Amino acid sequence: MAIDIDDKEERAAYVALALTPGIGAMRMAALLGHCHTASGALAAPFAFLSTIPGISPAAASAIAERTPADGERILAEVSRLGGRSIVPDDADFPPVLREIPDPPTLLFAMGEVALLGRPAAAIVGSRDHSEYGSLVGREVAEAAARAGVVVVSGMARGLDAIAHLAALDAGGATIGVLGNGLGVVYPAANRALYRRVAEQGLLLTEFPPGERPGIGAFPRRNRLISALARVTVVVEAAEGSGTLITVGTALAQGRDVMAIPGNITSPTSLGTNRLIRDGAEPLLEVADLLAHFPECEHSKTQAHGSATRRPGGSAKACPTPPEDLTPLERGIFEILRGGHTALDAVVAQCGNTPSEALVAISTLELRGLLIHSNG
Repeated sequence: MAIDIDDKEERAAYVALALTPGIGAMRMAALLGHCHTASGALAAPFAFLSTIPGISPAAASAIAERTPADGERILAEVSRLGGRSIVPDDADFPPVLREIPDPPTLLFAMGEVALLGRPAAAIVGSRDHSEYGSLVGREVAEAAARAGVVVVSGMARGLDAIAHLAALDAGGATIGVLGNGLGVVYPAANRALYRRVAEQGLLLTEFPPGERPGIGAFPRRNRLISALARVTVVVEAAEGSGTLITVGTALAQGRDVMAIPGNITSPTSLGTNRLIRDGAEPLLEVADLLAHFPECEHSKTQAHGSATRRPGGSAKACPTPPEDLTPLERGIFEILRGGHTALDAVVAQCGNTPSEALVAISTLELRGLLIHSNG
């Protein structure tokens, strides 16, 4: 049942109903199906609401306590903050969000809403990341943004913040999905990022303005991050990382998942390496990600042309090895310093097991310190 989105009173009633505790997409559909309008649902007596399939007595009581004025207050606050509400019947409500399990019934946005209709990739990762994670996360986000792909992440400290900033610094677009309401900056250290994304990108949330993050807020946020993106890229994730929740929602939504391999001794790469082992697509160079976006104007150039970059640095030769290389990585670097060497020869010369050598080779390739070409 569609609502009259141009009727201010009906829109306010819908907002009040959507923000009633316990009212999700299924119950909202049941209410609109039986009451025809959100205003009708708010005006319906408790006895009638209790007869609607799926509406429990507790839900009926909560609905009976709501009025359109509750929605009017929310909408006024959103407007004061410079944001806007988006309901499923609005033209710019993302169609991809209508298709997921537990779709949102209401969104609040601040910034460039048109970004919701563009191809997007989620770039997520650990709050406590390594220098390697910072380096490759930034370069993947920059490359995606330059190709015209919108970078989506969760506005958390760490790799989320790095992805947002890299996209904007590259002149691209980014969507920050919040686990709280508009007007709340969380974490507080991201105040400047919050302002910049609102001005140059888009902040998006399903929580009402002023609401602080609570239990369950971030898993709900994560399902929107993965839903908005064609591909979710995991840069770094320790064992048990909340980032892996986003992977779970992406898989449940039928989205692709990519992971950046890391050093097998690094705790922050434990999750990504296991994802690859369990079937996630490894992201070994920017072209791997851009191949998922053939319609983007610059993706083919970046994937196949002379401008191709490996995450972690340029593809140019490096005269001296960086100081932070592991002994194995440094040994492989020295083997390759003289020029092209067959992969089997590198593995044989480094003196480690093939699996250890291949992980180190992948790390060096991600950092732009070697190019893997024709074996």
